[in-house]
Amino acid sequence: MVMWVFGYGSLVWNPGFAYDARLVGFVRDYRRVFYQGSTDHRGTPEFPGRTVTLEHQPGSTCWGVAYKISREQDKQTALEYLEVREKQYDEKVYLDLYTDSSLKIPAVQDMMVYLATTNKEANQNYLGPAPLEEMAKQIYLAKGPTGPNTEYLFKLEDALNKIGVVDQHVQDLANAVRTYADTV
Repeated sequence: MVMWVFGYGSLVWNPGFAYDARLVGFVRDYRRVFYQGSTDHRGTPEFPGRTVTLEHQPGSTCWGVAYKISREQDKQTALEYLEVREKQYDEKVYLDLYTDSSLKIPAVQDMMVYLATTNKEANQNYLGPAPLEEMAKQIYLAKGPTGPNTEYLFKLEDALNKIGVVDQHVQDLANAVRTYADTV
């Protein structure tokens, strides 16, 4: 059986596992938001960075990249890797991927997606919404073992641009970080 994994954050530019095919598409009724705290990659427990998660919002779409993994060994390796990499994301959901908004039939069904919930007991790193300027300052200042939080944001912006996607939230935040950087 084939396994599909959806990337909407760093998985877009850096999946980190072997895959057979890569498909650009979107999930329905979710939007990408910088509401998840990162204390293990792009920040620290003392100063968390901000990474993306999906927020359920009827009528929204979130574009990203789906990865097809066919071989059993590759699936096992990918799952083990993702369980460590995505450990601060407390829920796995299975969503459909669409490649054309006019189509009613998905290109991929039951694709695995990691997301962070708002449940503070299950997800102690959930930060939630904040004013744009506050999020920009936090992203600008946060650094973790994987690198600066700004690198995550700008690589996501670039990766989305390369697949022809303009995500207004990502764009606004990237511009706010650039503006903040000019003031310090």
